[in-house]
Amino acid sequence: MNMLDRPVWSSLSTAHESLSVGGELARRYQADINRFASARDDSDAALEALTRLVPASGQVFILQVPEISIPAGLTAVKLAKGVQMVAHAAVAPPDDGSADIIALGDADAAEMLALATLTEPGPFLARTHRMGSFFGVRIDGRLAAMAGERFRFPGYTEVSGVCTHPDFRGRGLARRLSRHVAATIAARGDTAFLHAWKNNVPAIALYESLGFQWRCDVNVAVLERSRNT
Repeated sequence: MNMLDRPVWSSLSTAHESLSVGGELARRYQADINRFASARDDSDAALEALTRLVPASGQVFILQVPEISIPAGLTAVKLAKGVQMVAHAAVAPPDDGSADIIALGDADAAEMLALATLTEPGPFLARTHRMGSFFGVRIDGRLAAMAGERFRFPGYTEVSGVCTHPDFRGRGLARRLSRHVAATIAARGDTAFLHAWKNNVPAIALYESLGFQWRCDVNVAVLERSRNT
């Protein structure tokens, strides 16, 4: 299996093992890191292990290329299609420089969470920023936009968390930050990849303009425990 086909499992079982709970058959991120989870494969044992990781009153997100097998005892509250895109050449830093792009960290966590909650770039929790490097642009002291890294495994790092506050849209901040993150990934020898909803045509066009190419469609599911379990 190509590690890109199950990027969540590939990340949880390698670079992000310390951020995960579970074992050899299934893992999920710690509760305040992210909501993604993955079985190692579609064997009955792995799917049963995945079921045990779903909280009694919570959800997990599944993202993978193979069709998603929904384990007994779980219910899909959302099923959707996305696309996986890969940078087939190293992305260069922004042409107009990066002087105003700053590294974000624990001190910025509350603002990052607020921005992500407002703009919904994907699941983003109190410690999601611990998944990788994040960068942002401040305007008049406010966090106007940010982008960072999510899934990571040998040779690959995902660009994610790209969002701009509504008050600062139309300034090209998402483009510059996405390019900065992708260039940072390339500089350390990894290949950048990302995911977008299949119907998000503007985002896909933006990433294509930065040198990302469609690799495949992906399946996405939000699962929770069935009410009778």
